[in-house]
Amino acid sequence: MKLDRVIAVRNNKTIYRDGDKCVKVFNADYSKSDVLNEALNQARIEETGLNIPKVLEVTMVDGKWAIVSDYIKGKTLAQLMEEAPEKKEEYLELLVELQIGVQSKTSPLLNKLKDKMNRKISMSELDATTRYDLHTRLEGMPKHNKVCHGDFNPSNIIIAEDGTPYILDWSHATQGNASADAARTYLLFWLNGDINGAKKYLDLFCEKSNTAKQYVQKWMPIVAASQSVKGNEKEREFLLSWVNVVDYE
Repeated sequence: MKLDRVIAVRNNKTIYRDGDKCVKVFNADYSKSDVLNEALNQARIEETGLNIPKVLEVTMVDGKWAIVSDYIKGKTLAQLMEEAPEKKEEYLELLVELQIGVQSKTSPLLNKLKDKMNRKISMSELDATTRYDLHTRLEGMPKHNKVCHGDFNPSNIIIAEDGTPYILDWSHATQGNASADAARTYLLFWLNGDINGAKKYLDLFCEKSNTAKQYVQKWMPIVAASQSVKGNEKEREFLLSWVNVVDYE
């Protein structure tokens, strides 16, 4: 394996290109079960027929766990938006269409989104009363079994040189309510400082999926609370500020 070309460096992992393969090498202290779960998620999503890089192997590189997948040559939707801001709306439409395509699939063996959220809310720094309220709200939300990506944003979509879009990074994939996944994407735009993009994204998602905006907004405090257990201090503060917001404009 020739790991001399670094594609990206993320928290806890480094991604390399090795010819037509992409090698994601996790830090030495990264949980083995999380690596295996990510590879399993990716394999399960492959079975739905969605356009994603296929898992080729799970291996060890210098004593660290690694997932080897297809390398997709192209540019991310985030790069394309940066290069051609005038086409941003068009790219946002593509993002939403791809997300709705993901949510049209089912994968019965994926972890359940509600279980994951309940667990994360319990782990959060919120006080007991707020946690109780969030658990109750989550329990009251409709139960669905749609594939949810969990980190659906323009940097996780790659447009291959022939124009085919591929969806990357299935480490957070679950099955559950599509509007919870949309609330997550909306908050990711906010976290990125793109408030205008967040609003346009939500308008497009609700219009194309025929979903009431109020319904997605009901998920936002729940999603923000469950996401607040990871990430840096600044992100945590921002997410926790959403937790007490019940009514939105």
